Amino acid sequence: MLELHYWPTPNGRKVTILLEELATPYEIKPTNIGRGDQFDPEFLKFSPNNHMPALVDTAPKGGAKPVRIFESGAIMMYIAEKEGRFFPQQTAKKYEVIQWVMWQMGNQGPKFGEQGHFFRASQNADNGDLRYAVTRFSDEVHRLYGVMNLGLHGKDWLAAGEYTIADMICYPWAAGYKLRKIDLDEFPNVKRWMERMEARPAVKKAMEAMLPPSAIEDASTLSDEEKARRAKLLVNQRATKIPGSWG
Repeated sequence: MLELHYWPTPNGRKVTILLEELATPYEIKPTNIGRGDQFDPEFLKFSPNNHMPALVDTAPKGGAKPVRIFESGAIMMYIAEKEGRFFPQQTAKKYEVIQWVMWQMGNQGPKFGEQGHFFRASQNADNGDLRYAVTRFSDEVHRLYGVMNLGLHGKDWLAAGEYTIADMICYPWAAGYKLRKIDLDEFPNVKRWMERMEARPAVKKAMEAMLPPSAIEDASTLSDEEKARRAKLLVNQRATKIPGSWG
């Protein structure tokens, strides 16, 4: 069984798109990053970057011991290679896919995330004048939509002449273009690609919350102290010490 430690963010949804496209059995293990589940000592044992998604394959090929993987790009390459779909293994095609996976992990995800972070921070006057940071990362987001527009010129899909994990990993962040004030008419190749992605039933399903009812919290039940703790949880993080329970 594939156990996916997940929360419904763009990074989590990358992997569920692949799993839904494959129609392979998997189990969601809710990891509430707002609450701080990602800092649990047991979670850190296989995801030391204290981020989700993370994967545990309890039944890898060959009957080996469970495989544990963190980082969405590595997770998607592992699953697609195991299932033999959406990740061509012919050398030229394989590395066309890998380069876009690396681009997403090193550029699209981090820069889009920074844009959102500084925009939200700029709404609080106590954080000072953040116009430079907001402009810097907003321009970078615009540039990165341009990179995709170049990469999709004359093509239906990003890599290897076919639908692959390259498209799946890039879609969830690209889908937030309205929040980022991006006019897709400026990027016609991306716009056509987005329409193709949105038309896929597996993509539609994966972009839904997909959480068991037991994982959904009622925010009104949280104390003011707990709300304040959570508000600080995802900013200004420093190194996590070795948990005492590890011995």
